[in-house]
Amino acid sequence: MKQGIHPEYNKTKIHCACGFESNTGSTRNDISVEICSNCHPFYTGKQKLVDTAGRVERFRRKYGTKTKS
Repeated sequence: MKQGIHPEYNKTKIHCACGFESNTGSTRNDISVEICSNCHPFYTGKQKLVDTAGRVERFRRKYGTKTKS
């Protein structure tokens, strides 16, 4: 291995928006993530809709079930 060309590998703390913290190794010092395995719907089995500016409601109005008049 050549000397002086590889990044330094440090212990790193990962912070999630849900409050979960995890320790790992990385070339970055601190990592912040919005979603982790503790709050991700695939791993928890719970569906969580994040409605940004009414997008979910707009989708339901446009493509939702239509009733006959």
